[in-house]
Amino acid sequence: MKVTKAVIPAAGLGTRFLPQTKAMPKEMLPIIDRPVIQLAVEELVEAGVTDIIIVTGPQKRIIEDHFDRAVELEQSLIEKGKTEEAQRIRDIAEMANFVYVRQKGEPKGNGRPVLNAAHLLGGEPFFYLFPDDFFYGGSRGSASQMLESFEATGGKHPVLSLVEVKDEAATDKYGMVQVSGAFDKDTLELSDIIEKPGPEETPSMLASVNGYLLTPDIIDFLESQEVPKGGELGVPEALTARSKEHVMYGRKIEGTYLDTGSKIGYLEALMHVAKHDPEVDLSIE
Repeated sequence: MKVTKAVIPAAGLGTRFLPQTKAMPKEMLPIIDRPVIQLAVEELVEAGVTDIIIVTGPQKRIIEDHFDRAVELEQSLIEKGKTEEAQRIRDIAEMANFVYVRQKGEPKGNGRPVLNAAHLLGGEPFFYLFPDDFFYGGSRGSASQMLESFEATGGKHPVLSLVEVKDEAATDKYGMVQVSGAFDKDTLELSDIIEKPGPEETPSMLASVNGYLLTPDIIDFLESQEVPKGGELGVPEALTARSKEHVMYGRKIEGTYLDTGSKIGYLEALMHVAKHDPEVDLSIE
């Protein structure tokens, strides 16, 4: 079965970037000339996705505007002879079919957007990609690489996007995976995901980041998940529960992992992309 659908969660408040994110969603923070959420959309389209469900919250209308047509702007650019720029603007709206759903329900957590979008997924496998971290410089995006592993392993089991963590201290920031075997050099069989275990408890140095290629049965595991009071509904917890009955895989992603979720991470991502952008001259006279 082809994977043609994706969910992007975009309901967060972006409090780490206040006051900048008071009026502008954190998903719209620019990476040179593209908002970070557009990078996620572009790699999904590269992987063959045609329908993208963005789960939003209040103050997120600017995301809808970005992925919509801007006819007056296009016409103004054409009149000024800037036809290439006009085409670039038009192409953004035509990359995919965009559907917007407001996040609702308790408890919150990264599993909530999946349940909010469930009625639109049609019982099909789907990508779930976070819009604030990405891989840069690989021959293909992380979605295409996950899809390759998904198809190679039979197209019936989830695939997680993995990165090797170099610093042991970083193991208390991510979900670290337990490896039970290897399907091939890039695809690993996983048995568990342990959230932020720290150096002494981590089962490996491989972190689950960026997103997943999920199978439709994950919705059942999310709906039946017991969440402690004050806790959050989590995709990692649902995947771990599923792994007790079925296999799951992880794909070691080619490319440099960049995380814009913190101020320093955002600046590092911006500088990394700028250094590799032929239109940006970072030389200082």
